[in-house]
Amino acid sequence: MSARTVSPASPPSPPSPPSPAGASRADLVADAALALLAERGMRGLTHRAVDEAAGLPQGSTSNLARTRQALLELAVRRLADREAKVLALHEMPDPRAGLDALVDALALATHRALTRNRDLTLARYELALEATRRPELRAHFDAAGARFREQLGALVTAMGSADPARHVLSLVAWADGLMFSCVAGTFHAEVPGLAEVRAGLREVLGGMIGR
Repeated sequence: MSARTVSPASPPSPPSPPSPAGASRADLVADAALALLAERGMRGLTHRAVDEAAGLPQGSTSNLARTRQALLELAVRRLADREAKVLALHEMPDPRAGLDALVDALALATHRALTRNRDLTLARYELALEATRRPELRAHFDAAGARFREQLGALVTAMGSADPARHVLSLVAWADGLMFSCVAGTFHAEVPGLAEVRAGLREVLGGMIGR
């Protein structure tokens, strides 16, 4: 099966730019850590490797995050900030604009995570798996995810959901399943176009809201 590509007519999917000009050293270190996680996996994440990837003097990462746990927590916090910009829930349309407007906005956010922010999504899965083995990291990872779930819950509630908690779980599970399959799973060689993502979301949300 040939890989699908994004239609030229699709709206642009801007990446979440790592380490913009004037970024703090903490952000430089965290962004380098996320890039290493996506490229080399958890075993490739060391203080020395982060220093090299960030272009910082040896010992810079250790000065900010003495332990591996501290480095992972720094990466999780930075991941939450960058993913918030990719998903841009604060820019979602007013629920009064209707279901299709919400579907359009959520589809674009999901498509960003699948395409130009693919490495960031891959780093998230690395951290999620590591959090299953580190209770302290799990607390930070879950706290970061709670912010997203709360915002999504408010959106589906405003759209008339009869069971917001269950619908948020179903919606997140659908999106996570799509992203994992296309980033690290059996569909990793295929990139669904924005129209395909939108069609899937329309089916899921339409079934939940009953429209």
